[in-house]
Amino acid sequence: MSGSSPAARLQRLFEGHRLTPTQRRIAHCMVRRAADAPFLSSVELAELAGVSQPSVTRFAVALGFDGYPALRRHLREVAPAGTEPEEAGEAYNEYQQAVRAEIENLQHLCDVLADPAPVERAGRLLAGSRPLPVLGLRAASSQARGFGYFAAKVHPDVRVLDEGGSMLADRIDSARRAGATALMCFALPRHPRETVDALAYARNQGLTVVTVADSAFAPVAHHSDLLLPAAIGSGLSFDTVCAPMLLGRVLLEAMCDGLPDAQARLEEFDVRAAARGLFVE
Repeated sequence: MSGSSPAARLQRLFEGHRLTPTQRRIAHCMVRRAADAPFLSSVELAELAGVSQPSVTRFAVALGFDGYPALRRHLREVAPAGTEPEEAGEAYNEYQQAVRAEIENLQHLCDVLADPAPVERAGRLLAGSRPLPVLGLRAASSQARGFGYFAAKVHPDVRVLDEGGSMLADRIDSARRAGATALMCFALPRHPRETVDALAYARNQGLTVVTVADSAFAPVAHHSDLLLPAAIGSGLSFDTVCAPMLLGRVLLEAMCDGLPDAQARLEEFDVRAAARGLFVE
């Protein structure tokens, strides 16, 4: 993200602080609503984050301020001149607002990718792991399966882990014994405890964990060697995850760059698909 963007300034403000899960939720909400944050009351922020008003006060104190008013004054002082709270959303219905929120999430992801180094590093880690386990449980299972589907076209051994239970650790063990050096994880709210436990176990077994999560403050952050944030939309009954899905495709591209035979594998697949008549033109 741009170093001078409101979201970037908030990220820097929160870095280095040990926040509780509730406080991470507030921090995540503020980053997502970075342009509005300096103008939100503690009650408004509490409602947006789904926490209590006293939790917002304790959050401000945890950051080193006397209270939430002091935090808000600080945000207004560092906000660019002319910044105003967003009001345009009032002219859109709830479906349009959900779409606009996803557009903002994608713009935020675009800003993050201005520094390609983390994604490039992730691509090298994933390309070098044989096999490559890809973890995603519950809401994140579709992200893991989608990533695994495309990754298998260029990577020789992809293993999708999309079911929890007692066998999950066994499958991580199996991948590690077969030579895996890294694990790709998609983690989305609500974060299953099994996902957190699985990442802790994977790291204990010596795997390097690369995680796509909804926020740098997600519960999986402490168990990830490289966390790549991609915000989700929460304006509808069920979360929208356009940014995490796109980031997954970006990671696939970076992984292909680390696989010398990726293009040859894709061309070979196209030849086989044409011979079998797999697709209708």
